Amino acid sequence: MNLSIEHLPPSCDVLVVGAGPAGSATAIQLARGGLDVVLVDQHTFPRDKVCGDALIPDAHSALKRLGMLRAVMARAHRVAHVGCVAPRGGRVDVPGTLAVLPRRELDDLLCRAAVLSGARMIAPARFVEPLVESERIVGARLRGPQAVRDVRARWVVLATGAVPQALLAAGVCERQLPSGIALRGYVRNPAMTGRIDALDIVWHRGLRPGYGWIFPCGDGLFNIGVGIAHSHRELEGGGKGKKDDANLREIFNTFTKIYGPARDLMAGGTMEGELKGAPLRCTLEGAAWSKPGLLVTGEAVGSTYSFTGEGIGKAMETGMLCAEAILGGGDDEMTRSDYENGLRRLKPRFDLYERANQVNAHPWLADLLVWRARRSPRILERMSGVLEETSNPGNLVSVRGVARLFTR
Repeated sequence: MNLSIEHLPPSCDVLVVGAGPAGSATAIQLARGGLDVVLVDQHTFPRDKVCGDALIPDAHSALKRLGMLRAVMARAHRVAHVGCVAPRGGRVDVPGTLAVLPRRELDDLLCRAAVLSGARMIAPARFVEPLVESERIVGARLRGPQAVRDVRARWVVLATGAVPQALLAAGVCERQLPSGIALRGYVRNPAMTGRIDALDIVWHRGLRPGYGWIFPCGDGLFNIGVGIAHSHRELEGGGKGKKDDANLREIFNTFTKIYGPARDLMAGGTMEGELKGAPLRCTLEGAAWSKPGLLVTGEAVGSTYSFTGEGIGKAMETGMLCAEAILGGGDDEMTRSDYENGLRRLKPRFDLYERANQVNAHPWLADLLVWRARRSPRILERMSGVLEETSNPGNLVSVRGVARLFTR
């Protein structure tokens, strides 16, 4: 599936840089639309990717649109609930359309689908810089292990994730700092099968301003990790910013002490690989969405929700918006406008999840919400609606929403 950089053609219709969910979704749609697509990634596939691996309803919807839902679900571990665990130990299980599949497998499936659709996959190949003529990007310079090659393209799509180097090289990075950070590992412990059978998300004062999770992958394997939104902040006077005082490994260790299932999982389990960390880019902020000849998509454009850290579904969704804009056949200005209008339609939902993010900074809100949800089917239904994207997450934790919790 992976061709070496020596097989890079001199030109193509669209060059997609980054073969994660956003890049592969873009390539699938474009190739099926009859365009000559080159998909490149700095890693050969399959490759690991730091992620919680959860497929929430928006991911199921995006996979269905791509025609990939059946293939993914044949390998994924189905889950019936998200287990919301509050600081005082209260718990409510929120039903939803859910599954877990390690990103190594998911991304490989999507990348293979892109190739089967007609895209050429070149890896390893790192984006060096854009090729520019008359202030329009007309291709890119790529670096492989033994060679540097240029490829011309009518459109270049950056789907390079949260690391900002490609965004900087392309001149579209507006914020080098990540929105958040996460740390995760895989633990095999068959004895915990059945005991941890939901997507457990845990809030606790010891984890503030973040949260912990344990997601079952099936066959006795579990994804366990911690995440922090707003982990970095800008310095006054326009400095580069700095990391707030939060040590992810210390928070991870706290998580495995204060939450019984996490403690038992680690005590009786075997780590598969090392704990790995990664940055997050959230809320459709931190990068310009386009410039002449270039579209930015997926986590590179901030497609992760700040409240939950989930980004797989929205990454694919932005990728499909990107493909639809290009396939629209308009000129440069129209294509960019179509794509950016699509992102603008998504932006209000990202802003709502940003509002809901205050639960991570104020865990007592989780205590209140879980307490009421255990007593009110209507509140539980609203929480399920947040998962299914039919309810407003900000309303549950706004001042007005908190007041309503006492009256409904």
